[in-house]
Amino acid sequence: MGSYPKLFSAFELGSLTLPNRAVLSPMTRTSADPSGQANERMARYYSRFAKGGFGLIITEGIYPDATNSQAYENQPGIANEAQAESWRPVVHAVQQAGGKIVAQLMHAGALVQNNTFTPIAPSAVKPVGAMLQEHGGSGEFVVPKAMTLKEIHGAVESFAQAAIRAKQVGFDGVEVHAANGYLLDQFITDYTNLRTDAYGGSMERRVRILVEVLEAIRALVGPDYLVGVRISQGKVNDFHHKWANGMEDARVIFEQLATASPSYIHTTEYKAFAPAFAESGPTLAELAKRFSGLPVIANGKLGEPKQAEDLLRKGDADLVAIGTSALVNPDWINKVRKGKALNPFDHHFLHPIATLREEELVVDTF
Repeated sequence: MGSYPKLFSAFELGSLTLPNRAVLSPMTRTSADPSGQANERMARYYSRFAKGGFGLIITEGIYPDATNSQAYENQPGIANEAQAESWRPVVHAVQQAGGKIVAQLMHAGALVQNNTFTPIAPSAVKPVGAMLQEHGGSGEFVVPKAMTLKEIHGAVESFAQAAIRAKQVGFDGVEVHAANGYLLDQFITDYTNLRTDAYGGSMERRVRILVEVLEAIRALVGPDYLVGVRISQGKVNDFHHKWANGMEDARVIFEQLATASPSYIHTTEYKAFAPAFAESGPTLAELAKRFSGLPVIANGKLGEPKQAEDLLRKGDADLVAIGTSALVNPDWINKVRKGKALNPFDHHFLHPIATLREEELVVDTF
């Protein structure tokens, strides 16, 4: 175990026993079939990480309904039975390789990378920035349609139905994507949520839809199934965004989430070990633990094992999610355990499109 005893210690996350504290971070790969169904290439891709030592794998964002939740072309879905069943071989491949796999459920909201339908959002506010070229987007975002109360309730139900489909096809848990500027984060964010009803205004009201999503999922999947939630300040289209009221917003968000009984909170920042709001002070992961009392997964520039170990030893987080470093080191865990050098990540790896490449599909024994 070298100098990383915390990283290689076991952890009980909800009903799951994990062999180590490293989690594969969710990363958009847009490699599903045009129908939104998962495929054999994805089974090989995800199983590589389980073979490489990751005890818990979180999938890329999966869209929960077929009407207006899809963000990218060739993004996988779980909006119907056919899409759900297509994930069964992926789940099986990961579990056969010794890993656990969680389905991340993601509604794009306003951040739609194509114009095949009118996106919906809390308010009719055009997203800042430009579409993501590495995910097939081009040009400016369109102005979304402000959601009616019926559409809000429908979105909540779509998350719940997607979660029960995920459970039925064998996923070990689900994670609600409420980070990075997508629909649920658009409700939390002050400048994208201009509503004056029960879902807008104060942070307590802006986080309400997320609490309702978690409650609806928990009601369907039962008390013991793993249900996580991912939270961030920054967004794919507004990287440096910070919550306006800093520590107070963090308190409200994490305390409110805890009332809905998620199994864990997954925070993601550019640097997980950096202060959340100023040049000094607690990290976002530490605040999540402090205000929620729940297990926390931290993500953000933790591919260097010492950074991961230090964060875990400090108690800021219980697990660390490894992203881009895992893309070029699917055997990250096994390499670190054996003291082997890690391949450096180069952002050109994701250009021109961040889809799967043949070298990522070779199932090695590591």
